[in-house]
This record gives sequence, structure tokens and C-alpha cells, in this order.
Amino acid sequence: MKIALASDKAGFELKEHIKSYLQGEGKGYEVIDLSEKPAADFVDSSVELAHYILDGKADRGVMFDEYGTGSAMASNKIHGMVTANVVEENTAHMTTQHNGAKAIAMGAGIVGPKKAEGIVDSYLGVNYAGGRHQIRLDMLEKLI
Repeated sequence: MKIALASDKAGFELKEHIKSYLQGEGKGYEVIDLSEKPAADFVDSSVELAHYILDGKADRGVMFDEYGTGSAMASNKIHGMVTANVVEENTAHMTTQHNGAKAIAMGAGIVGPKKAEGIVDSYLGVNYAGGRHQIRLDMLEKLI
């Protein structure tokens, strides 16, 4: 699975931690770092990640800023993108399973490194369930 990562200055250290974590032994992920240098603003990093995923260059993404909310809001402005701001594992799991999240956003000012590892594991460890949940995604796609 290809995982894209992106961050601004505030999220850069946590992004680097998760990058190393995902590249760890036995993980099996191909990690694509879109912010080898931190973006000037979370809007830049999150929109770049959103387009990268929607263009089919990565399967999922994780974006980082100070609080996570800004990145999630910016990326969700891109038609077809579904990003959730998460601070704990259950939300990361459920937003993927029920809402087909293509990316998650985390705030380095809220989530520490160990918690971020658990969130990423929960997010990447589940697939979208489809079925009755697809109705919501179809409704979102119709919004302009």
C-alpha cells in the first residue's frame, strides 16, 4: 500500500516520526513524503496530498499540522476528497470503515508520537466497508 505524507512546519517532527515508523521492519508500506521540507502553510501541504491521492499516486494519506483541523478542512475542499481529523484510534478506524476516508489529519500539538502510531495503525488496518455506507459518500459527491 502506498501512503503519502505531508506537513507544514508545526507538524513536521511528527510526520518524520510516522515516516520512520511506517518504514519500519515488517510494515510493508511504500511511503511517499510530499514534504521533505515543511510546507509554508498547511493549506499547501494538505491540498497537494489530496490531489496526489485523487490522481491515484497513493492509496491513502496522512497530513500533519498543529491541530489537524486546518489540514482536514483544506483537503476536504477538493472535490472527491474525504479527510478526517483524528485524535484517537477508534475514530481513525471508523472514519475509514464507514466513511471511506482517503486521508487523515493529525495535530502535532494534540497527538504525541506513540498515540500517532496507534492512530495510523488503526487507519491503515481497516478497509472501507461500502454497502449501506456508500449512500453517504454518494450524497457528499453530489454536493458542490
